Amino acid sequence: MLTILYFASVKEKAGCGEETVRLPAAVSDVMGLVVWLRQRGGGPAAALTDLAAVRVAVNQEHARFDHPLTGDEEVAFFPPVTGGAP
Repeated sequence: MLTILYFASVKEKAGCGEETVRLPAAVSDVMGLVVWLRQRGGGPAAALTDLAAVRVAVNQEHARFDHPLTGDEEVAFFPPVTGGAP
């Protein structure tokens, strides 16, 4: 099973912080997961509309949208992090 986590503004748009799904056979990477989540509709689809405002981590490591998935991972979506002195 694949665990999907949503953080900060992505969580607010998604309407949930976590979900567990069975990865469809046609989904082989993070972008495929995004496409599938968009097709399902609802809050997660709305949260993943603008990928320029979303970052991803797989198993707690920053990843790109072409990162492969096997279906037994934790995938987190979150907004870009900023920091530094004001």
